[in-house]
Amino acid sequence: MTNASKPTTAQIPPCGSLTVMFDGACPLCRREVGLYRALEPLQPLEWLDVSAETTTFADPQDRSRFMARFHVRRADGKLLSGAQAFVALWLQLPGWRWLGRAASFPGATALLELLYVCFLRIRPLLKRTAMACERT
Repeated sequence: MTNASKPTTAQIPPCGSLTVMFDGACPLCRREVGLYRALEPLQPLEWLDVSAETTTFADPQDRSRFMARFHVRRADGKLLSGAQAFVALWLQLPGWRWLGRAASFPGATALLELLYVCFLRIRPLLKRTAMACERT
């Protein structure tokens, strides 16, 4: 991802560890983030719902970019997305650290990224199904 295509935002709060950006309008994302938030992380985490109207962005297109893929911003300001973002988060969470560590094996993060891209293709269908289940 080139610097020109990287999403930027004015509302990502400073954090000692990670800022986790998630699509709170997606029932799948809400459930997964709920599981993560119930855990006591190694370092403080900030949670930013990028779908919230109160979240503002420097570039209006950033909202859709952040909602299209999972992102975290490290304490040093580096933005990670997809599998790299999940790995960074998992390394901070009890019960998930083993998966973050397993991703350090050669090719593991690339395989996770491939699986994540496949998931993103079916996410709209899964999201609609989850939303329909929530209404009943």
